[in-house]
Amino acid sequence: MTSTTAPLYGLTARFDSEEKLVEAARVIFAEGYRRIDALSPYPIEGLAEIIGQRRSAAPLIMLIGGIIGAVTGYGMELYAMGYFYPLNIGGRPLNSWPLFIPITFELAVLFSALAGMVALLVLNRLPCLYHPLFSVPDFQRASTDQFFLCVEAVDPAFKRDHVRELFERLNATAITEVRTG
Repeated sequence: MTSTTAPLYGLTARFDSEEKLVEAARVIFAEGYRRIDALSPYPIEGLAEIIGQRRSAAPLIMLIGGIIGAVTGYGMELYAMGYFYPLNIGGRPLNSWPLFIPITFELAVLFSALAGMVALLVLNRLPCLYHPLFSVPDFQRASTDQFFLCVEAVDPAFKRDHVRELFERLNATAITEVRTG
């Protein structure tokens, strides 16, 4: 149980249906709130755009990782075959790029996957063993049949009474003050 003296993390509302959650998200965003989090048992088409969620940097990070991997693979082979241990096999040039394609490709895939894994952990702030929303009653139902919308207190426009009034007007089945402690 959280203490009532702990700092306020935000207000959370529980909804029974996807439609109610989407409508609530539209209204909350239209009221000027930007630090919003929506939690549902499955992805909802268009919800990320409604709450103003930005595109992830993960694809760009993975692309950069793949390029670094490809350059590393090609450079490693070029150094080994062209300078460190040159072998003239069948009169081919020392920089025989068709020979280098498999390793170049494999290292591009490896570095891209590793960059993606690191991006996943860093961008999602994982591992996160505790989150204030875990203390919301029935929050475990967010992965089965309930829909939650949280407005964080760090939002510059946050006014507790106004958000509570909006949630009540939107027919939330439960409204909970979430504390950080």
